Amino acid sequence: MPARVKVRTRRGGGTGRRRGVHSLRGKLTLANVGLLALGIVVATAVSLMAMRHYLLDQVDTELVQMRDSLGSSRLTVRQIDSLSALAVVRDRFVAPAQQESPNQDTIFTVVDRTGEAVTVGGFPPTEGQRALAAVVAEPSGLTGADPHGVTVRGTPYRVTGARLADGSYVLLATSTDGLHKGIAKALKLDLAVGTLLLAGLAWLTMMNVRRRMRPLEDMVETSSAIAEGDLTRRVPSTRDPTDEVEQLRIALNSMLHQVESAYRTRERSAAQLRRFVGDASHELRTPLSAIRGYLQLYDQGMLHDPDERLRAWRRMNAEVDRMGRLVDELLTLARLDQQPRLRFRNVDLSALVRDAAADLRAQQPDRPVAVTAAGALLVHADESGLRQVLGNLVGNVRVHTPADVPVRLGLERADQAVRLWVADKGPGLDEEDAARVFDRFFRAGGGAGSGLGMAIVQGVVTAHGGEVAVRTAPGEGLTVTVTLPVRGAGACGGRA
Repeated sequence: MPARVKVRTRRGGGTGRRRGVHSLRGKLTLANVGLLALGIVVATAVSLMAMRHYLLDQVDTELVQMRDSLGSSRLTVRQIDSLSALAVVRDRFVAPAQQESPNQDTIFTVVDRTGEAVTVGGFPPTEGQRALAAVVAEPSGLTGADPHGVTVRGTPYRVTGARLADGSYVLLATSTDGLHKGIAKALKLDLAVGTLLLAGLAWLTMMNVRRRMRPLEDMVETSSAIAEGDLTRRVPSTRDPTDEVEQLRIALNSMLHQVESAYRTRERSAAQLRRFVGDASHELRTPLSAIRGYLQLYDQGMLHDPDERLRAWRRMNAEVDRMGRLVDELLTLARLDQQPRLRFRNVDLSALVRDAAADLRAQQPDRPVAVTAAGALLVHADESGLRQVLGNLVGNVRVHTPADVPVRLGLERADQAVRLWVADKGPGLDEEDAARVFDRFFRAGGGAGSGLGMAIVQGVVTAHGGEVAVRTAPGEGLTVTVTLPVRGAGACGGRA
């Protein structure tokens, strides 16, 4: 019996181990959530960078247009002062300078060649204008380049510059603080939505993995039940199985069936071996006891009469012969169990049947013997094995039926097989005895013989790839039918 290993199980939970991130369910969930998180991060980063680039490009376009307009006007600082009455110039450049505040989006300032902010239109430069002039070290470098970012009093700006006709420079700066705040808000919104998506995906993944892994948990349950001794358990099918899991279930059930069959076969073989050893010991003990008894009588000088000594001698020889036959039969069965290599050749089975019938007539002249085996019928088989089969079948009839009971031996060919039968009109066997007729050491009604003859017949026929069957009933005699494959041998004379 195999050792039984108890494994605590629960429905839908597999073994009693604590689940966590190291379980397959946790790893699959983490993998899906991690991939989605990576996708959200990449998508958010790309979208925010594209939005920032687009908005900054719009701001830079406006600044470049303003710079080009001033550059093409060829104005000087003096001309700008004298043209203060012009509404376009004053409203666009001078008025904003008067209303400039720390939070103003656009800063306009005029600087000289040294980069110092100058007075325009009678208004001195504001703090914002001075700060802008301070952060721009080289105004000349702004006239032909794209706008770039600077920080003025803690606020980000995009700045560019235009050169006036007198060598002064006009600095134009637009705040990008609102742009960055908008991007920050978009980032927070994306993170919030991404978190909700991750939570939803984690929940859906857990539910889906639990449903998909239910067959695996059933397999664990089934394996645990089998480990506890229930060899009949099988993995049940699910309503919506995947191809891989269904293939695994079918393969596992096939393996479990093979394991159960092998276990049952081993148990049956072990039981048969124990019974065989017990029966063999009993069969050998009887002649040994008789021989030992006669030897003790002889040793004690109790066999004075020559006739008694002769009788004892004959009885011991008979028991020795009995033991010899029993040992020979046991050796034959042992060789058959090891699946020996038989010496196959073309054998005339009809001749063997006629020889067996002649032997029976010689041993029991008063027994009616009928033979249906005319002509020749060749089979590819081991001749000594077939002679032993016929000898055991005929000997079984000779020992277990009265000497006047008719016997019929027959042979015929059917398709690719040859049927051989030995039938008698003896008392027959009941259903229980007929089921055990091929068991070793079985003797119906405790009759004579070793009880190994039919077991040897079955072993030899099986070694030839054939089958042997019995048909009997109380009072209707016994018919033993042996079916052998032809194995390519030809037949002569048609029907045997």
